[in-house]
Amino acid sequence: MEQQVDRKTIDRWFDQLTAKLTVEQRADLKKKFASTDQLNKAEQKVKEIAFDISVHFRDNWQGTPYKAQLVTQDKTAALLYKKYLDEFGLVSSEVLISGPDDREGNEEVDEEDLPAVVSFWKRMMAKHGSEEQYNRNVINAFKSGEHPEIIIVVDKLLTGFDAPRNTVLYLTRLLKEHTLLQAIARVNRLFEGKDFGYIIDYRGVLQNLNKAFDLYGKLEEFDAADLEDAVIDVAEEVKKLPQRHSDLWDVFKGIKNKQDEEQYELRLADEELRERFYERLSAFSRNLALALSSVQFTEDTPNDKVERYKADLTFFVKLRAAVKRRYAEVVDFKEYEAKIQKLIDTHVTTGGVEKVTTLINIFDKDAFLKEIEKLEGTASKADTIAHRTKKTIIERMEEDPAFYRKFSEMLEDAIRAFREKRLADRDYLSKVMEIADSVRNRTGDSLPDKLRNQDVAKAFYGVVLEPLGRHVAEPGECRELSADAALRIDEIVRAERIVSWTTNTDVQNRMKNLIEDYLHELKDETGLLLTFEDIDEILEKCLDVAKRRYAA
Repeated sequence: MEQQVDRKTIDRWFDQLTAKLTVEQRADLKKKFASTDQLNKAEQKVKEIAFDISVHFRDNWQGTPYKAQLVTQDKTAALLYKKYLDEFGLVSSEVLISGPDDREGNEEVDEEDLPAVVSFWKRMMAKHGSEEQYNRNVINAFKSGEHPEIIIVVDKLLTGFDAPRNTVLYLTRLLKEHTLLQAIARVNRLFEGKDFGYIIDYRGVLQNLNKAFDLYGKLEEFDAADLEDAVIDVAEEVKKLPQRHSDLWDVFKGIKNKQDEEQYELRLADEELRERFYERLSAFSRNLALALSSVQFTEDTPNDKVERYKADLTFFVKLRAAVKRRYAEVVDFKEYEAKIQKLIDTHVTTGGVEKVTTLINIFDKDAFLKEIEKLEGTASKADTIAHRTKKTIIERMEEDPAFYRKFSEMLEDAIRAFREKRLADRDYLSKVMEIADSVRNRTGDSLPDKLRNQDVAKAFYGVVLEPLGRHVAEPGECRELSADAALRIDEIVRAERIVSWTTNTDVQNRMKNLIEDYLHELKDETGLLLTFEDIDEILEKCLDVAKRRYAA
């Protein structure tokens, strides 16, 4: 990405980018920026670029995990950039240069003896103790800490420096051949949510890129694939924005009332379609973020189209949060969440976008009901209860498989009936609230009285009830036999379990042997025709339940 900076550009962007400041604040900043008559042209240029870098990083990267590297002509320039970045106060930065005894950067000027460089070096040595510790502290803070956001260098860190968070390279010095390729590689390391490294060229450096590639191609171990898509013009990526915008809207084709958000949420009831929506929203948002970081895009694109892109992004991000809550999806804060939030914070000034937070468990009844009350629409409330309950059932299935399987099937029936319009919104809400209450309170499964205060035995009861039911015709008798069996199995497990028994195969085998002996005794006493398959089923499922309920 090449970016030319001149006075006219700076003045135009100054007005746009300080729009949120008060009149007094803008006047004060303008005064600071304009008081440069005593400066030579080179220093004035540094100040203008420093302002441009400050605004560019603030608007596109600040508050995200990503960092930037500023490459300067020499040590004096590095300190000047630091001075003006600090003066504008929009970004944090640190300078990393070699000591006055080492040559670095422009060797034609004896800048090693200049007061600014010597003074800076003395301060660094007093602060860090040694050059080695100075290097280590600054690099570690850049790699792992929140600050500095920008690291300012001359020659250091242009080769062999691996910091995946380093995403933006601001070039203000001439680089050629292998040094240019090495510098580009500094921002191309993989990192979560990072599609590209970005090069902001203030010196026309990229004009030398073809020569650098030609040189690289002459090396003996050259592989053409290494250079494929190494550098992509931002304009080429921005051209994809209209198609990605269209692809996103295509997910919702057929919706007649574009103002009815409920229709969008209902369309996304299908999990596969939701995934397609998330992928296309991700692609659109990342492409829009790239476009809005480009001066050319904002100047060449009609304002109403830019505003349409921004408004649609806001709408779809809100929709994403709503459907994740409604369909009880696991919240993933990785990938592009930080990028989207940065884009919204910077470019959307009206109507906040709610972040998706951790879903409240249905067993926290008061908090869950408060969350439900915030939702609009009967169907939205019903779906949220249904899918949150479904999620809870999946998480707890192994704790009491028979009980949870029953209500899982009931939920699936209710959801299907609503989707097929066989169940009205209000009836759907009533049904899923009833199921949620049964799951929360563990009711609705006709338990024998002897199990009422035996929580784990209830789960064993559900395990043995089905196989025994295949051999006992009278339901009441089957329930009593299953309850007695559940209580006995619970006694065996509690008597045999020890610390860390879930990883102790000897203890587990002893439990299974004792339970199996009991089941054979039960067969003999009652004349039940339990098969070996029935017994194996009971043993495996009871042990699974025990591992979940008696894990300690």
